[in-house]
Amino acid sequence: MITTDSAPGSPCWLDLGAPDVRAAADFYGAVLGWRYAPMGEAEDADGGMFQKDGEAVAGLGPLTEEGARSAWMIYFAVEDADATTRAVESAGGSVRVAPKDLGDWGRMAQFTDPLGGQFAVWQPGSNAGFELTDAPGALAWTELYTSDAEASKEFYGGVFGWQYSDMELPGDGGAYTLIRPAGLPEERMQGGLMELPKESLALADGRPYWHPVFGVTDCDAAVAQVTGHGGTVQMGPVDAEGVGRLAVCLDPSNADFVLLTPAPPPAA
Repeated sequence: MITTDSAPGSPCWLDLGAPDVRAAADFYGAVLGWRYAPMGEAEDADGGMFQKDGEAVAGLGPLTEEGARSAWMIYFAVEDADATTRAVESAGGSVRVAPKDLGDWGRMAQFTDPLGGQFAVWQPGSNAGFELTDAPGALAWTELYTSDAEASKEFYGGVFGWQYSDMELPGDGGAYTLIRPAGLPEERMQGGLMELPKESLALADGRPYWHPVFGVTDCDAAVAQVTGHGGTVQMGPVDAEGVGRLAVCLDPSNADFVLLTPAPPPAA
C-alpha cells in the first residue's frame, strides 16, 4: 500500500520526461483522467503537475538529457538527501543529479544503481509529494525489472533499509520480491522487483529499470484509451490471481507503465 505520509524509503513522487509535453499531457489525460497544470506561462517549456480530482499525482517536464529515453522517474522519500547520496556512492551507485534545493519545497537528487537502474530521492520541505495514492488514477505500486535480483536487493537495502519477502510466481515464473519500508508492517508493501534476462530488458538496452503501476477502475477500458491515443500494449490485459487485472503499456514516446484494476478483497 502506497500512502502520502512520505515514510523514509517509500515512494513519494514520480515525474515523466517527455519529448512533447503537450502530447504527453493529452495522452495521460485520456488514459488516466489526469488534468495537466503547467507551472509556468510556457506549457511546453516549464513542465508542471498532473492532477486527479484536484490532487497532485505526478510531474511532467521536457526530456532534456541528450540520448535519454522517455521514462518515468520514481522518487523515494529520505530524511537527508546528502546522506543518501553518500550511501549510494558507498554501495557502488553513481550520482546523476547532485542534491539540490527546489525552493522551500524540498531537496532532491537522482542516481543510477550499480547495474544501471535510475531512481531519485526527495527530502520533503513544504511539499511532501503525492496528494493522492492507491486510488484510481494514482500510483498503486512500483516495480523494478533487474538483471540481478540479489545484487539489487543488497544495494537498495543498504541505501534505504528496505525489508524484503520473496514469493514464487506460478508456472515456474521464478521469484518475485516484495518491498516495504524499514520498520513498517506487511500492509505497507510498496512494490516489487523481479529478475529478468538482459534480453528481456531491451527497453533500457539491457539495464534494469523502474516503472509505475497506476490504478484504474476498468483495465480494459483504460487499455482501449492507450491504443486509441497512440500507445501500445506489451502484455495484457490479463488476470493475475490475488492481484487483479493488469496490462503493461507504452505511451507514444515508449515510456513504460502498468495499468491495474485491483482484485476485490477476499470475503471475510
